[in-house]
Amino acid sequence: MWAFTAYAWAMTTVCAAWFARRFGSDRGHDVSVIDSLVWQGGIYAAWLPAAGIVWLLMRRYGVGAISLLVLYQAGVLVVPLEALVSSLIDGAFSPTDNLPARILGRMPVCLLLYTAIIASGLAAANHQRVRDERARARALEIALSEAREALARAALDAPERTGRRLMVMAGSRRVPVAVDEIEWFGAADNYVVVHWAGREGLLRATLQSLEGRLDPRVFARCHRSTLVNLARVRETQPLSDGSWRLILDSGAEVVTSRTYRDDLLARLGR
Repeated sequence: MWAFTAYAWAMTTVCAAWFARRFGSDRGHDVSVIDSLVWQGGIYAAWLPAAGIVWLLMRRYGVGAISLLVLYQAGVLVVPLEALVSSLIDGAFSPTDNLPARILGRMPVCLLLYTAIIASGLAAANHQRVRDERARARALEIALSEAREALARAALDAPERTGRRLMVMAGSRRVPVAVDEIEWFGAADNYVVVHWAGREGLLRATLQSLEGRLDPRVFARCHRSTLVNLARVRETQPLSDGSWRLILDSGAEVVTSRTYRDDLLARLGR
């Protein structure tokens, strides 16, 4: 981004300097190459603080509708101020007594430049967000693979542990369900809904207490009220709002919010 900013400033300065020399020659006011470069370089260097303001506002408010509203509200101050600064620099190289007219003449160009800075910032922010999402998706895939491997190793090293069962109420009966076959748990007041092999039942416990009894390498929170077996996740799909859809072996779908997505990766060391 900084390289693009430097390139844009340099090329704009050169082009504007060429135009300034030609415009000055047509009006009988010759400007040297060095003076024209300093003149236009100073004008466009004055836009660097404005670019910094746009960057800070985007970091604070993101790249959504609220961010655009704040940016254009800031433009009400930034654009006239930049027009004033540009006009003062103009006056140093091309003296004129009509400062208000010069400021007014600069306004359309300043508005265009401010809009271009916002557009460039949005493009850069969205590009970075896409890269971050891809990196998180790769990290999740690796974590899920490691969860399956951890489950397989546990089955070899401690078969009595992986063979644990929970007594789940399914209708009027209590049935034993192997912990490793459970796909996910969902909180329901003082109960937990257990989902396994396309079936479901109730367990009298809280999700928090149950989580403390399970292998953290295999079972992890993906929502405030959901605990998922990572070894049973068949596919992951990123959603437009930054959350993930986890598709389990049975075809059931569980959504991981952005907050729990980051917590999940941090917990898995990603």
